[in-house]
Amino acid sequence: MTSTESAAKSAPDHGAAGDAAQDHDERQIIGRVIAVSGSNATVELNATIGQDAVRATVGKFLGVVTGEAIAIGMVTKVAEQSGPRTVSTAYVDMFGELREQNGRPAFSRGITDYPAIGDSALLMTNEELRLVYGNSRSTAHVGVLRQDPSIQALVDVDEMLNKHFAILGTTGVGKSSAVAIILQQVLEARPDLRIFLVDPHNEFGHSFGEKAHVLNPKNMRLPFWLFNFEETVDAFFGGRPGVPDEVEILAEVIPIAKGAYLQYRNTSEHSLIRKRDPKNSGFTPDTPAPYRLEDLLGLIDERMGKLENRASRAQHFKLMQRIQTFRNNPRYAFMFENANVGGDTMAEIISNLFRLPARGKPVTVMQLAGFPAEVVDAVVSVLCRMAFDFGLWSDGVAPLLFVCEEAHRYASAAEFKKGFGPTRRALSRIAKEGRKHGVYLGLITQRPFEIDPNIISQCNTLFVMRLANERDQALIKSAVSDAAASLLAFVPSLGTGEAFVFGSGVALPMQMIFSHLPEKYRPVSDVGHMSYTSEEAGLELISSVIDRWRNATMSQKLYEDEGYDSGFASPPIQPTPPQPPRAAEPPRSGLLKQPLSAAVAAADSQKKWR
Repeated sequence: MTSTESAAKSAPDHGAAGDAAQDHDERQIIGRVIAVSGSNATVELNATIGQDAVRATVGKFLGVVTGEAIAIGMVTKVAEQSGPRTVSTAYVDMFGELREQNGRPAFSRGITDYPAIGDSALLMTNEELRLVYGNSRSTAHVGVLRQDPSIQALVDVDEMLNKHFAILGTTGVGKSSAVAIILQQVLEARPDLRIFLVDPHNEFGHSFGEKAHVLNPKNMRLPFWLFNFEETVDAFFGGRPGVPDEVEILAEVIPIAKGAYLQYRNTSEHSLIRKRDPKNSGFTPDTPAPYRLEDLLGLIDERMGKLENRASRAQHFKLMQRIQTFRNNPRYAFMFENANVGGDTMAEIISNLFRLPARGKPVTVMQLAGFPAEVVDAVVSVLCRMAFDFGLWSDGVAPLLFVCEEAHRYASAAEFKKGFGPTRRALSRIAKEGRKHGVYLGLITQRPFEIDPNIISQCNTLFVMRLANERDQALIKSAVSDAAASLLAFVPSLGTGEAFVFGSGVALPMQMIFSHLPEKYRPVSDVGHMSYTSEEAGLELISSVIDRWRNATMSQKLYEDEGYDSGFASPPIQPTPPQPPRAAEPPRSGLLKQPLSAAVAAADSQKKWR
């Protein structure tokens, strides 16, 4: 009797496990358990079925027949041990089990019936893997299993959203395409959901077709009065710490300016209304209520003229100059142009930002590449805070997924001292409390180690793409809550477009390949695209660059007026005199040494997994 026949006879003949052990046409028993430790089992592979034993390599799924169930696990290590006889062993991490329920096999996470020494091990069939990975009510098809491309990689959308998710991977592994695929599938599964995507590099503007509402500095209005006090100080001081004396003055005059605006509006609407002292209006520096910069500057000027403030006149004057310079800078037009036109426009702004109603465009893509670098952090802080506060005060009536690309910049750990504190706190608040109010979080980063651990630990579904940095891997290992931590050893060798998925959004940790993304939806930065050949890259190109350069720091409203002349004349382009024929050049090698047309073609061929 062979070892295969002996193992088959030792398997129980009842339930799903007995059926699996006896089905020799589709599978063979490839080994037996020789050691069990916690969630790990060691399987001695049968030498008589060498071909199948070779297939039981790392990344493959094995089932161990344990009484009335089949314990499901993944091979994480294969080794050969020498001794009186050479033995091949496979080390298996067990995650769940198949058990008969109501006359049908069903999958559940966790192990209730542990293997014993001598229990049979089998390779999993396609039907069993489908039972494992298709065991969800609200699923999104994001790719296929790496082990078997005929099986769809499905994600439980409700579990993924309710407990937040993160997509982690180094540059060039297809992270941006993975983001587009996941969000497209989330929209299909949850049509009631709104998505707000922070896009630092202007990559996703066309990734959602007609479903996306794209915002940038040219078409967005985010009035300065929507900023809370910390965000206002950060903006006025250009991202640097505020001068304490000037910050104290601002804290005193901003509530008064808000009260003055309320008094002015009420007086204009009701001429007989009783006037109220602006100082007793009840506003705080953080109240999202309109006020005018003219009133703010007038209050500072009034304080500067008082005798009791003679010693601080210099601080008052510097603060006035700072605010005026900030307001007159055309790069901040999105904050100041028409900021008070229409009165209190907070409802219209929220409707535009968070797509209520959606009008066929449930996705907002916030392109940040055109915003001044000094104010980007404050802008992201305002958006995060407004997303959470609207969910809080609306009792979650409009579910919103807030997706933050380059999350390590806005939610960095304290030790790195990067980013803006209020932005980190706003994201942390969404991570900790957002699910209670219908606000969900998605983080995308290439440096997970730099993210605040308190934030990333709240993301219970992780899409881990290739990561080579050991500190990044260590952080992910600490965030993986189940027995799948040993699978992180595969992460440095993942291919482009591949990922390991851990957490509550999937039935079992799975290695998957993301679906193919059509060319028209692939994320590609739209910043600064120009089509010039190497021969044309002369004065014409330079003049075009200078024109765009100047326009970025000029008032767009003034520039777009008909007949406006900037006063800058581009140098005339002189015809190129005829050149003598060149001698044949030696063969070129390397992308940077190729002709421009060939280099562009080579770069385009690599955009599939940007």
